[in-house]
Amino acid sequence: MGAYSSTESLNAVPRLGIQSRSIRRTETIGELDDIDGLVRNYRAKLLRFVIYSTGDLDLAESIAQDTLLKAYLNRDKFRGDCSVKTWLTGIAINLTRDHMRSAKFKFWKQASSQAMDVHELASFLPAQGSDPERQVLAKENVKQLSQAIETLSHKQRTVFLMKFLEEIPVNEISQVLNIPVNTVRTHLHRALHSVRSKMGASL
Repeated sequence: MGAYSSTESLNAVPRLGIQSRSIRRTETIGELDDIDGLVRNYRAKLLRFVIYSTGDLDLAESIAQDTLLKAYLNRDKFRGDCSVKTWLTGIAINLTRDHMRSAKFKFWKQASSQAMDVHELASFLPAQGSDPERQVLAKENVKQLSQAIETLSHKQRTVFLMKFLEEIPVNEISQVLNIPVNTVRTHLHRALHSVRSKMGASL
């Protein structure tokens, strides 16, 4: 079974101490019980992640919605081994994979017919504070970044986005994808080298 083959992989993680896991779960149980809060706090992050993974805004909308609903309905399965954001990202990855298999979806193949406006895509970048110069630079770089990400393998793209877009720690990426930490670091190194080589000094 592959690393992305089942939502079971979300639970196939090294166990933390029973006490620390219980504390984390207790702290987040209220958050997971509030579907409106989940939508408010995580919908935009999930949209951004899936958009960069697939290049398809309509698909991202659908997967973000399905991810939040699935997390809410299965909230009793959250064990506290990782953050809620990491758990949701893992669910989104699995739902994206399921779509790729069932619809034989290929990343970025329809970019020419469904490409989003650069300013629209840039709106999904991580907030850069109120600095207008940074916002302008983000809009200028987003198209180039999207093109660079497009050239990465599926695993490299997923790891790259989890680390640099969602700022998920390497150990949690390892847990969600069910791959060794060193493998995550290898994917990150290769992805970063590839993106930097294509973007030059802009990254």
